[in-house]
Amino acid sequence: MNLTIIQEVKRMNLEKMIEVGQLFEVYKDLLTDKQKEIVSLYYEEDYSLGEISENLNVSRQGVYDTLKRAEKVMKDYEQKLHLLSELQKKEETVKNIIEKIVDIKQDLLHNIDCVDLIPKLDEIEDLCRGIIE
Repeated sequence: MNLTIIQEVKRMNLEKMIEVGQLFEVYKDLLTDKQKEIVSLYYEEDYSLGEISENLNVSRQGVYDTLKRAEKVMKDYEQKLHLLSELQKKEETVKNIIEKIVDIKQDLLHNIDCVDLIPKLDEIEDLCRGIIE
């Protein structure tokens, strides 16, 4: 394999780990105890399938099947409930609000006329209303 293919595979694996980790944070309470334990060991503790198999006294294939089933369950919940995507939108909005507040502080430090800040404050107000709705 050439270097770019290896880098792409690593990037895809990292993206999957992040995605499943985020799904797990939102939907873990909807998984069975066994699924929770296996997903946590694999994605949070970085155990291999073999290590999980040994620790839980389950076949490696059983660990793999449980992991894949849990991933599918979490993805299905997200497709129906959109909790993660809504959380991500809200986080992005909050980041946007913080940037606007920092911008206003900078304007105040540079003695910008306060009247000029009203449109920026209106934007923040709109963003906050969007979060509430």
